Amino acid sequence: MRKTYLMTPGPTPIPESVLAVMSQPIIHHRTPAFQQIYKEVQAGLKEVFQTKQDVLLLASTGTGAMDATVTNLFKKGDTVLTVNAGKFGERWTKICKAYGLTAHELKVEAGRSPSPGQVQAHIAAHPGARAILFQASETSTGARLPTREITELAKKAGILSVCDAITACGVFDLPMDQWGIDALLTGSQKAFMLPPGLAMVALSESAWAANAQSDLPRFYFDFAKERKAIETHQTAWTPAVSLIVGLRESLRIMREEGIPQMFARHARLARATRAGVQALGFEFFAEAPSDAVTSVRLPASGPASDGKKIVKLMRDDLGVTIVGGQDELDGKILRLSHFGYCGDFDVITVIAGLELALTRLGHAVELGRGVGAAMKELSK
Repeated sequence: MRKTYLMTPGPTPIPESVLAVMSQPIIHHRTPAFQQIYKEVQAGLKEVFQTKQDVLLLASTGTGAMDATVTNLFKKGDTVLTVNAGKFGERWTKICKAYGLTAHELKVEAGRSPSPGQVQAHIAAHPGARAILFQASETSTGARLPTREITELAKKAGILSVCDAITACGVFDLPMDQWGIDALLTGSQKAFMLPPGLAMVALSESAWAANAQSDLPRFYFDFAKERKAIETHQTAWTPAVSLIVGLRESLRIMREEGIPQMFARHARLARATRAGVQALGFEFFAEAPSDAVTSVRLPASGPASDGKKIVKLMRDDLGVTIVGGQDELDGKILRLSHFGYCGDFDVITVIAGLELALTRLGHAVELGRGVGAAMKELSK
């Protein structure tokens, strides 16, 4: 028998109590029982999003939420700004162009985060833009972007701020209303500790005003219809019932821990993971690491240079699943997650697994060095 460990930036592990409630007999979605569950879920989501606005639930992945946000906020021929700090920033540009929008992209080197100055210059260069679309945490590189500063710059310019917080919401502090974020979106398989299949979106009053003027084609992903349905604690279409039942339990767990305490836990686990990686002699790939995932830059040559081999060995031989890079970063970086249903011993396990994998590949490792560094950080 081999026990397995899931340490990827999505899907993330699911708590036992969440699995248990999702295994119960399904209920019909047009019943008082479901309405009560949906009412509780709405209250919990507002707490995590830190907003007074309704949080829409869509039966889709996070990319569905990105797609829907574009079609619900903009008009044909609109000009928008995007920030490309990795694969998912690039996705904003692709979605906008797919719907005929003119998208001006601020592209930064993979692993880097745009400076407020770069963002300000990007906004100033395109005075007719309607919005800026960006990530709070770029999953493909492990980089954290300056969300508050970007939002403030958007406000000053009179444009909307659209934030993909798929690996950020529930991980670190993103107070939607306080910072004035106009659209905040995420997915179920990240900090919310569920299987993939639910997307969550909240809009500011300014974004709802834009929605009222939007004329891009849409049918299933219609935010106005979803908002209307929430008035009776329902969804516009058939919801992912079991996932919403599980979400109520996940939100209960998050509330029980405390939202500030949850952010502090993620920051602590991130520090421990980074301490372990550094002790093994590796550099971080992201200049501003996210508390959701640590990206590890691999050497250009030697036994530890092939990220594909490390990922495969850890998964197939040691039972510890991490991920490597995507597209041009394939085989060049490793990504170790530490958010959601994750604790001290998960971090210790993934660092130990990395040590063992490197040793088996012939990379010189002082066994226990990375684990010891992580444990020292955790003991603080």
